[in-house]
Amino acid sequence: MHLRPHAMTRHVVIIGAGIVGAVSAIEALRAGLRVTLVEAGPAGGEQAASYGNAGWLSSHSVIAPAEPGLWKKVPGFVLDPLGPLAIRMRYLPQVAPWLMRYLASGWTEARVEKTAHALRALLVDAPALHHDLASAAGVAPLIERRGLLHAYPARSDFEADGLAWRVRHKTGVRWQELQADALHALEPALHPRYQFGVWVGEAGHCRNPGAYVGALVAHACAQGAASICAQATGFRFESGRLRAVRAAGADIGCDAAVIAAGAHSRALAALAGDLLPLETERGYHVIVDAPQMLPERAQLPQLPVMVSDCKAGATPMERGLRIAGQVEIAGLKAAPNWRRAEILRDHLLRIFPGLPAPLPAASLHYWMGHRPSMPDGRPCIGYASAARDVVHAFGHGHIGLASAARTGRLVAQLLSGRTPEIDLAPFDPRRFARPFAA
Repeated sequence: MHLRPHAMTRHVVIIGAGIVGAVSAIEALRAGLRVTLVEAGPAGGEQAASYGNAGWLSSHSVIAPAEPGLWKKVPGFVLDPLGPLAIRMRYLPQVAPWLMRYLASGWTEARVEKTAHALRALLVDAPALHHDLASAAGVAPLIERRGLLHAYPARSDFEADGLAWRVRHKTGVRWQELQADALHALEPALHPRYQFGVWVGEAGHCRNPGAYVGALVAHACAQGAASICAQATGFRFESGRLRAVRAAGADIGCDAAVIAAGAHSRALAALAGDLLPLETERGYHVIVDAPQMLPERAQLPQLPVMVSDCKAGATPMERGLRIAGQVEIAGLKAAPNWRRAEILRDHLLRIFPGLPAPLPAASLHYWMGHRPSMPDGRPCIGYASAARDVVHAFGHGHIGLASAARTGRLVAQLLSGRTPEIDLAPFDPRRFARPFAA
């Protein structure tokens, strides 16, 4: 196989057909570019982080994972393998440099706020952008814009989370506070112990992230994109210009490339001239995959809800009820610890007492995936050092789905030589050339 670019149209190979790659392909086609998508598995398949997220289009997810004082909890992360954030002991020496940058990025509130303003620009109208994309792809019902709910046992628990909400407010996020009666009127399925809530009306959710990604890729192909099922392994440069992407032992001739391979992007970025501290935050989900198997009296939630005491988000999906969460730092190769998924399953029963206990085993599906995360909570979006023909678009961590809509537009603008619609300085891959840059 040796594909050569068309003489008159710039040909871009997008490595990765997850949500970022899929949207980038659509936006590149709209910009008049020729597109080839390269992905080792099926678009929207279980191999991708895009498949298994909580489905949240949370335009208010502007708080990076690290906050002031988090360093005090690191021993607990190592000693408790089943905690909401855990670091496997044998992986600690390898991840230590990343962890130091991670802690430094949230060392002060000023640093947290700086990242929040950058992420807000990336996320601000995510639900509307995704609705437009889904409509174009013929799957508009997969995107819902009915807001997102945060539930707390008491107002004091919300106040203990004050830094996050204070910083969100500074970036323009607004919300409605709900006392117990209003909270349970909005979501009757919640356990009575939740006595305070926050409803963020501007946000939304996706009812089937895997199907959504698959539909976007199908739409891109219908608009003229080519798709190759292969593992991209490198690049061929000549005289400082990209000539081909290497995949499955052959060259795909092209003029430009996008690295959007999620947690697998690090090695490709290095071949494009950038040694970047990309790490995988392993996340788990459980989905009650066949709600028709539940008793008729079972009370299912109607809104996506994040509960503070379980550190997990539950979302009504097209296929059933999904709960997602957990962060495990253990690398790409370690086997899953399915006990972590079982903890999420048990959380469902604690959050929604109207579900039958135990949940029918045949209705449960467990999953583990790899969030591609940069230590400062900001993705890498920008040109590679080896050549401006290569664009980095990875490292979105917990906001991959929500932020993909604007990321794809930015990728197309970079490929076309246009001025990006937002300031990309906070996402510049070269920010890591300085030790512990904030």
